[in-house]
Amino acid sequence: MTKLQSQGREPFEAVDRAPEAQADGFATVRQAHESEIAEDYVELIAELIETRGEARPVEIAERLGVKPPTVTKNISRLKAAGLVRREPYRAIFLTDAGQDLAEICRRRHRVVVAFLLSLGIDKETAERDAEGIEHHVSGTTLEAFERRLNQK
Repeated sequence: MTKLQSQGREPFEAVDRAPEAQADGFATVRQAHESEIAEDYVELIAELIETRGEARPVEIAERLGVKPPTVTKNISRLKAAGLVRREPYRAIFLTDAGQDLAEICRRRHRVVVAFLLSLGIDKETAERDAEGIEHHVSGTTLEAFERRLNQK
């Protein structure tokens, strides 16, 4: 048994990347994790406004499966980032920057779902998996997904 193998486990492949390149990859993932919450919120707020005419914190909490205080905290962060505006005791609205981000997220989501469906994944699984993938897919990979989808 070599150093790269563990007893009865999948062997690790030797990484043929410079440490800096590997560190950049991990940094990209960490940054994607940081932006996930903002992206999920603005995408949901845009959907609620389009389908119900407004986005109320209680509906956001229900849809995201979190407590209302969590929504309040995250809406404050989004407001500080210039993505939403809110008046006391009123619904939440997207700023132009928030709307732009929501449209980018929605487009990414649609492309990832369509790609997963093209692989034969069922719709429910594709939607659920896209919620995670969409935050981590690079522009290069997203373009490759679109090229593959357009070949069919």
